[in-house]
Amino acid sequence: MVEITPFYEKKEECPLCKKIFTTTKIRSRFIKVVSYDTDFSPIYQDSEINPLVYFVNVCPHCGYSYTEEFSRYFPTAILNEIKEKVCSRWVYQDYGKHRSIKEGINSYKLAYYCATLMHEKYVTLGGLALRTAWLYRLLSSQEEEKRFLAIAVKQYEDSYSNGDFSRTKMSEMKILYLIGELKRRLGLYEEATFYFSKVIGRQKFATEQKILEMAKNQWQKIRDARK
Repeated sequence: MVEITPFYEKKEECPLCKKIFTTTKIRSRFIKVVSYDTDFSPIYQDSEINPLVYFVNVCPHCGYSYTEEFSRYFPTAILNEIKEKVCSRWVYQDYGKHRSIKEGINSYKLAYYCATLMHEKYVTLGGLALRTAWLYRLLSSQEEEKRFLAIAVKQYEDSYSNGDFSRTKMSEMKILYLIGELKRRLGLYEEATFYFSKVIGRQKFATEQKILEMAKNQWQKIRDARK
């Protein structure tokens, strides 16, 4: 009888160069989330089975790095820029096998750079930066974690201002809470309180009660710390 392992290989066609490559993914049945941190970082039962590490696809042939959230349309100017700034400088690397956390971090940095060249949505850039911060948290690298939390919160603020989070999995309540929580983690308590208050102010119309309660808890934490 063949033993089913948590990891499997998935064939991908690079949206940019159209070449086929293989990347590793994790079977959903093996993914066990124990809890979530206050910025929605999932805490897995088995640290070795962490789908965050394999979220980004990295084409070993041209270096283009992307997720399912990326656009598949390449205007000519953008295509040429990626070829110049990514593909022409790419040295063959294979991220398709088992990844360490550090390799996972590198894949996110590659994807973030490609996403900026692609002019992806602010909410997409925010998500990449936030997941990078989560992986640095697993390495207890606080300085780098905060650096990427700061990048994430800036992108989420721009996303909220421009409304580009609409028609994504990110709701208004969630993005307001997340901006507040990231600012709290960065020690920007006045700004954090402002965003938590925005969430709480929508409680009469709130359908996401869990997020409302989280905002109230974090707002109270800040208030208690100041007494």
